[in-house]
Amino acid sequence: MSHDNRPQPPLWIVEEDVRQLVSLNDAIDALAAGLVLEARGEAGNVDKALGQWNASSMHALGAMMPLRGYVAFKTWANTPRGAAAVLSLYSATDGALLALMEASAIGTLRTAAISGLATRQLASDDADEMALIGTGMQSPMQMAAIAAVRPLKRIRVFSPTPEKRKAFLARAEAMMGCEIVEAGSVAEAVAGAPIITLATRAREPFLTAAMVDRGAHVNAPGAILPGNAEFHQDLFDRAGLVVVDNKRNAAKASREFGERYGADAARWEGVHTLGEILDAGIRRAEGSDVTLFKPMGMGLSDLAVAALVYERATGAGLGTPLPVGTRAAPRWTAFEQQPQTMVG
Repeated sequence: MSHDNRPQPPLWIVEEDVRQLVSLNDAIDALAAGLVLEARGEAGNVDKALGQWNASSMHALGAMMPLRGYVAFKTWANTPRGAAAVLSLYSATDGALLALMEASAIGTLRTAAISGLATRQLASDDADEMALIGTGMQSPMQMAAIAAVRPLKRIRVFSPTPEKRKAFLARAEAMMGCEIVEAGSVAEAVAGAPIITLATRAREPFLTAAMVDRGAHVNAPGAILPGNAEFHQDLFDRAGLVVVDNKRNAAKASREFGERYGADAARWEGVHTLGEILDAGIRRAEGSDVTLFKPMGMGLSDLAVAALVYERATGAGLGTPLPVGTRAAPRWTAFEQQPQTMVG
């Protein structure tokens, strides 16, 4: 993208703008294009940084798509009392700030979109049922992402707190155009399901390989902190295709993958990135067993969506212009020698 006629004011783009400008379906397609660029060496990520205190965490990640003309950073803090995320989008050509965006909606879009994209590529073509484990903030869009790529007839839902589960079911029935079924356990939810999505903050794994039917596709976007885990190690033994969004992030922060593959790069050779399988056109082999996808979150996912948001915002006249950046030298005061006081 060309960024001519500088200086142009950067834009402040809020959540409602994002909602108006980009749908989940749009995000899936934008993400697919961005991941293929990465697989071809034409886009890249800045490794995720993580800090933790008490029950809180802070994060930063970045990405670059120089051929598209964009680079970006996203930063956020997550605490028991709330969270906030901001994405800063820059020109890859001249370094100018193009936009600041409220990034919670972008994060929700890209987290759901990458599950949808992996499911589109890896789930059986005739899959029409989904098991959803977890009823937190990400769960509604996780359902929507699968419904965007497969004709769902039924969704089975389980979470450990009955009150939260029932409240979620009521919202899901109003949101989705298919049957929503309450399950009484993880095993009941996933039995026979061709698509399984794990969207929890579980501290200990709960999904075993024996629970999963042959030919199922499993998305595991929930456990993204080193102390969390959703599935047992025996699921790897069933997986004919193991896919992540980013190997470095998975090695750094996924307990499940860390326990399986450790720090030895040679052991990771059988793990593919989603960009690699998209670029190579790899699909589920007919009659194959489980496929497993673990997204940890990466800057390129955010950038792919944010670039589309920015381009549509400029085309639609949305976003609030901010003052064009200026530069000024810092103030300083010269050191003054103090008079010496003679003693004695």
